[in-house]
Amino acid sequence: MIAEAQRLQSVQEYYFSKKLQEIANMKTDIPVISLGIGSPDLQPHSSVIEELINVSQNGVNGYQSYRGIPELREAMAYFYKNKFDVEVDPSTEILPLMGSKEGIMHISLAFLNEGDKVLIPNPGYPTYSSVTELVQAKPLFYDLKDENNWLPDFDQLEKLAEQQPKIMWVNYPHMPTGAKASKEVLKKLIEFGTKHNILIVNDNPYSFILNDEPTSILSIEGAKDICIELNSLSKTFNIAGWRVGMVIGKESLINSILKVKSNMDSGMNFAIQKASTKALLVDDSWYTGLTKIYNERREIIWQIADLLNVEYNPNAVGMFVWAKLPEGEKDDKAFIDKILYDKKIFITPGSIFGSNGEGFIRFSLCAPIEKLIEVKKRLEK
Repeated sequence: MIAEAQRLQSVQEYYFSKKLQEIANMKTDIPVISLGIGSPDLQPHSSVIEELINVSQNGVNGYQSYRGIPELREAMAYFYKNKFDVEVDPSTEILPLMGSKEGIMHISLAFLNEGDKVLIPNPGYPTYSSVTELVQAKPLFYDLKDENNWLPDFDQLEKLAEQQPKIMWVNYPHMPTGAKASKEVLKKLIEFGTKHNILIVNDNPYSFILNDEPTSILSIEGAKDICIELNSLSKTFNIAGWRVGMVIGKESLINSILKVKSNMDSGMNFAIQKASTKALLVDDSWYTGLTKIYNERREIIWQIADLLNVEYNPNAVGMFVWAKLPEGEKDDKAFIDKILYDKKIFITPGSIFGSNGEGFIRFSLCAPIEKLIEVKKRLEK
C-alpha cells in the first residue's frame, strides 16, 4: 500500500465535503434545504454572460499568460481605484488568480519555510490553517471573541509576536461573523506588521455584500510596505464557479507569488478573463440590486433565527448571519444535526471555524426567498 505524505497527517477532509456527502446519502421524504455554504445562486450581469458566450465562440483558445490579460488587470486596477480609492499599477502590482483560495496556497508556498509560524484568526476560514499545515508551517491562533466584536486583541498579538511569525491572515469583513474592521483597526494591524516584520494578508471577498463602507487595507498609508490583499469576483459578481480572484501588493511580493503560480497552472481561460473584465466595469446599479436581494433574504433569515431562539447582530455585514445558541446550549454540531434530521434544514455549525466558534451557528444568504419561506414553515410546525 502506498503511504500518503506525512504532511497530510494533520489535515482533514474539508468539513463541507464530508457533510454534503452525508446529506446526499440521507433518505428523506422532502428535500434538504441548505443554508450552509456561501455559494451565490444569483446570475451574473447579463453583459458578463453575453461576453462569455461571444468570446467562447469567436475568441482565443489555448494557454494564456500567467499574469492574466492586460484588459483584466486594468479592470482590476480600475475597480480598486473606483471602489477603494487605491492606486494600483496593473502591470506590476496585480496578479489574477483562479480564485482567491488558490492564492492562499500560492502565498504560503512563496513565503513560508517548514516550521515558520503563521498567525491565524480563531474563528476563521479553515483553509488558512489547513494550507499552513500542508506547507509544514505552524499555526499560531489569535483570538477573535464576541465580547471584543470579533476584532483582534493587540495585547495577545504582541505576546504571539515573540514567536516571530512570518505571515498574519486577516479577513475583514470577517467570515464567519460578519464583523467589520474600522480604518483605525486596520492601521493598528499595519503598525503591528511593520513593527514585527510580519506579512499581513487581508482576505477581502465580502466587501460589497450588505456593506455600506467597502474598505481595502491597502487604502491605509504605509500598507503596501507590509500588506497584500486577496480579493475575489465570486461573491460580488456571482461567478463563484468560474474561479476568478486577484492578489494585490507591491511588485516584489507579487513576483514571489508569480514564481509559484507559474509552476502550478497555465493561465486562466481567455473567455472567462474577458467576461470578468466586463463584470469589474458594471455600473453602480449592479451593487444596488445585489444589496436589495440580500437585504430581503436577510430579513427572513433573522425571522428564522428568532424561531430558533438564537441571537444575531443586525449590524453585521456579508452574506452570512452569525448567531449565538440559546443560553445553556454549547454543542453547535448537535444543535444543527437535530434541525437537519428533524426538519431537513442544513445550517453550518460555528465550531468548524475554530474553538471560538463553539456555541454559534452560521446561516448562508445564498438561497432564494421561496426556500427561506419554506424553512420558516418547517420550523413553525
